[in-house]
Parts: sequence; structure tokens; C-alpha cells
Amino acid sequence: MANEKSLTLRQIEVLRAVMVAGSIAGAARILNVAQPGISRTMKHLEASLGIKLFTRSGGRYVPTPESQQVFLQLQEVHKKLLHLQVSIGQMERGHDVEISLASVPSIANVLVPRAAAGLKARYPDIRMNIEILKIEEAIDFLLLGKGQFVCMSHRFDHPSIVFEHLAVGNLVCVAHRDHPLARLERVSAADIAAFPLIGIDPADPYGAILADIFSRQGLDFRIEIRARFGTTVLGLVRQNLGVAVLDNFTVAELHGPDRDIRLVPIVEKTPFRTYVARRSDLEISGFAEAFIELLRGEMDAVTRRGLS
Repeated sequence: MANEKSLTLRQIEVLRAVMVAGSIAGAARILNVAQPGISRTMKHLEASLGIKLFTRSGGRYVPTPESQQVFLQLQEVHKKLLHLQVSIGQMERGHDVEISLASVPSIANVLVPRAAAGLKARYPDIRMNIEILKIEEAIDFLLLGKGQFVCMSHRFDHPSIVFEHLAVGNLVCVAHRDHPLARLERVSAADIAAFPLIGIDPADPYGAILADIFSRQGLDFRIEIRARFGTTVLGLVRQNLGVAVLDNFTVAELHGPDRDIRLVPIVEKTPFRTYVARRSDLEISGFAEAFIELLRGEMDAVTRRGLS
């Protein structure tokens, strides 16, 4: 069997540069390299291929007749390489890419927009479709192929859905600045339960997470105003209609001075676990993975910062 010769991409670049420039010096300028390197590459090529590619005439490099077909093919390869480079450049910017995802409100209201900003900074041309779902709507979203993943505050067993760890936060007491609890540095579950509460229905998976701080201690608590979402709860607390328990991701934008609301740490340990849910039979894209990592970083930063 004949010993087949192959060219590297670098050798193709050098060959074409010499062909276009007609000289070693010109090729070196095109490729922004030193002339000796071009000369060495050319000598090695002609020796390994066993054919003379150029004749030297008055300092010019002129393709030999037998190399004309090589250079015609070389031009085609160069065009394809340029197209490949353009495609790679577009992919690096997220051109013609769209990711679709969903999130429960506790993560969507503050942290998802921050992760989206990070993704757009990395891939300026990427498009995103972001939906806000109730926990029970995640199954249809995933199994009907509406998106690649859902950010969740609750996990459940399903044969076609897998849950991956996202981040761990904690619960905080939310009180109006004029409320007695707002004057305390830390509060206990018993302290909170002594006052009328604003909260999510404990029958709701998210509401059950928030109410667990009272349930596991056998404390009676009164939710006098129920709301479906944490943002509504915050609005009600701003009217001083009661106190609330929310997760630190929902209240992430309230760190620092707020005229109406005070966030008070809770004495008891209150881990708030979050997950990414996706179909078990499908791999998510690299762009989706990048979004998840950015979101995880934002959530971890919120928890590390605490209530300072």
C-alpha cells in the first residue's frame, strides 16, 4: 500500500500564504510570523511530498505546473476553513441558539434574571425563553418538551425526571420596620408563631417548606393572610399586615437598607434546598449547563453574604 501524505492545517496556511504573496517575506507578513519559519516549512513540505511546488524566479515563488491542481484544492479547503471559523465564532456568541427553561417563583424573581445577564454577557447573541411555573406544572413542561430544565424548590419521584442539586439557602423572618420582631437581632420559630402570619398555603409544596419550621416543633401558627407567591407576601408585609417566613433567594434584593422591611435571621437551622429538574432520557445543551452554573454561583453568593 502506498504511503499517503497528509497536510496539517498549519502547512495549508503556509502554502496558501506563499501562493497568494508570491514570496517568503510576503507570506511571513500575512501570517505575522518570522521568515525562517516559513522557509523551513516549505523545504520540509517539498521534501516530504517529493514534488517541487514552486519555482524561484527573481525572488518570486511561482507555482509549478504540477502543483496547479494542488492549489485549486487548497483554495477550496481555505474557503471551508473560513466558513468553519465563522460558524465557530457565531456559536461562541450564541448565534441562532435559544434555550428554554422554567423556574418556580422563589428562584425566578431575583436569581434567574441575574444568571440570564451572566449568560448574555458570555453569549451576546443567545435567545432565552423563561417561564415561571408552579411546582406541579414542571412535569408537563419537561415531558411535553417545552424546555430543557426547571429550577425547583421541591423534589418528587418521577420515572422520567431526574433532580440535581442546585443550591442550599435558608429561611428568614420578614417583618415591617414598625413590627416588634423587627427590633430583634434574631428570632425563634416560637417568636414568629406568636404573631399573625402572612404566608403560602401549607398544603402547597413551597408553603409546606416554609411552615415546616413551626410544624417540626409542634407550634401552633396562624396564617391570617394567604398569598400564592413570595412577591405578594412581601407586598403585604410592606403594609404591616403581619410577619412572614420566606427563603433568602426570594428576598435577595432586599439586602441592605429598605425603608419598610427588615429581614431577621432565624435561630433554628432552616435549610432551603433547591434543584434542577430535567428529563432523564435527554441531555441538556452546553448553553443550558452554563446557565445552571451561573445560577448556582448567584445563589451561593446570596447565601454566603447572609443578611449583611
